[in-house]
Amino acid sequence: MDKIKSPVYNVKAVPVEKIQANSYNPNKVAPPEMKLLYDSIKEDGYTQPIVCYYIKAEDKYEIVDGFHRYQIIKIYKDIYEREKGLLPVVVIDRPIENRIASTIRHNRARGTHDVDLMCNIVAELSEIGKSNAWISKHLGMSADEILRLKQITGIAALFKDEEFSSSWE
Repeated sequence: MDKIKSPVYNVKAVPVEKIQANSYNPNKVAPPEMKLLYDSIKEDGYTQPIVCYYIKAEDKYEIVDGFHRYQIIKIYKDIYEREKGLLPVVVIDRPIENRIASTIRHNRARGTHDVDLMCNIVAELSEIGKSNAWISKHLGMSADEILRLKQITGIAALFKDEEFSSSWE
């Protein structure tokens, strides 16, 4: 196995205008998750670099991973201005087939959220006094999603402050 130095040790600030999407990324993010990504970047800044391949002939960086983080700086003027039009980038120098495989690995490695664990998180936040509105805002969840997760737990205490319709009377 060849030894590679992890690209993350060489993060560089690159003008967003020098970065371009690739043509092979199958990953799509729904609007609620894009809003959550925006909120995350607004609150925490960019915490992960965009992974790119440098195209020397064009002096451009083609995205391998991080397309949606790239989209945020392009869509939201407040983020663009705060970041001064720059994105944190790491470069991998691999042939196209390796870049395609890397894109898929990055996407699939993120996984999905386990329902039971999400139920526990909602329960814990509720038990320490966080409102549904707080949970919704900070976890990017709809009111219906929070309600469903609380229902799954079956813990009556989670519903102590809920309004119920008169049909229960």
